[in-house]
Amino acid sequence: MTTFEVKDMTCGHCIKAITQAVLTVDPTAKVQIDLASHRVQIESASASAELSHAIVKAGYSPITITAEQASFAPIKTTARVCCCQ
Repeated sequence: MTTFEVKDMTCGHCIKAITQAVLTVDPTAKVQIDLASHRVQIESASASAELSHAIVKAGYSPITITAEQASFAPIKTTARVCCCQ
């Protein structure tokens, strides 16, 4: 399991873009995103560096979060209205 903090992820469009970027690297990946805490949790066989690179290519700035840090903020899937139209 890989967890990133993506502070420049702000809306539903961002969630979709990041999810699509990850799925481009690993179509079988499970992606959970908590917009409020800016956390992206990915269950994938792909390397963390590959996933991070895909998120960067999508235009975002992922920071890898350790398992210990990730345990303090439970991930929940949220749906929000996109603020960039």
